[in-house]
Amino acid sequence: MEKLVNANFENYIGTTQGYSEMAYQMVSHILTLGYAVMLAGLLYFVLTLKTVSPKYRMSNILSGVVMVSAFLLLYAQAGNWADAFVFDADSGRYFLGRDSDLFNNGYRYLNWLIDVPMLLFQILFVVTLTKSDFTSVRNQFWFSGALMIITGYIGQFYEVSNLTKFFVWGGISTVFFVHVLYVMRKVIAEGKENIPPRAQKILGQIWVLFLVSWMLYPGAYLMPHLLGVEGALYNESGVVGRQMTYTVADVCSKVIYGVLLGQVATIMSKAEGYAVE
Repeated sequence: MEKLVNANFENYIGTTQGYSEMAYQMVSHILTLGYAVMLAGLLYFVLTLKTVSPKYRMSNILSGVVMVSAFLLLYAQAGNWADAFVFDADSGRYFLGRDSDLFNNGYRYLNWLIDVPMLLFQILFVVTLTKSDFTSVRNQFWFSGALMIITGYIGQFYEVSNLTKFFVWGGISTVFFVHVLYVMRKVIAEGKENIPPRAQKILGQIWVLFLVSWMLYPGAYLMPHLLGVEGALYNESGVVGRQMTYTVADVCSKVIYGVLLGQVATIMSKAEGYAVE
């Protein structure tokens, strides 16, 4: 148990209860689906690059970079899950291997540290800010986005061993999270000015998608304690639920978000007289 100090609760379940075949395979498949969607997204953003005028293409390029980053790190996490737990024939369950590396959600945080600033920056290459300063907004996105991830990364190490630190670091991360939402709302509101109605509608959809998908992340962060430490989520269903929540949030906030931004860029390109090459 000494190796479990500051470990994610996935490892505690893997030590105390183990995972049924269904739970183990569901997590494995969820992680595989996550990186497979990112690879498909990369292909989409490469193939649609020339459907928008050159002034908007940086958004597609950033989406492509996000896809590569997400694919590589989610692929590594899927391998981490497969390597961490070993099947026990006597009980018919998967347990943390004696000599295995711990399963670590830190792979996702490293991915987000790369991706979140780019996800926030890319909308600035599609919309036109009518009141805010571009450099100021970009710096706010970078500062709050990075610190939101870093503080959350620190907090997740204490989710079982020290609840005070877990909630304190989570609270600090939430402050930066709320600031990101505030700035994004302002950017989208300004971006709707003087653009075609269809583009305005899609920007409205982007805000709803952004708000809902980003709210999933703190839910997954808190999942071990939503019903208390001894609650119903503190078992293998909580592990499956957390990885499913993270994966849905990643697909929505990266792939679908990028696709919708591309649609806005396409509409704007046509309105400005751009002909597809």
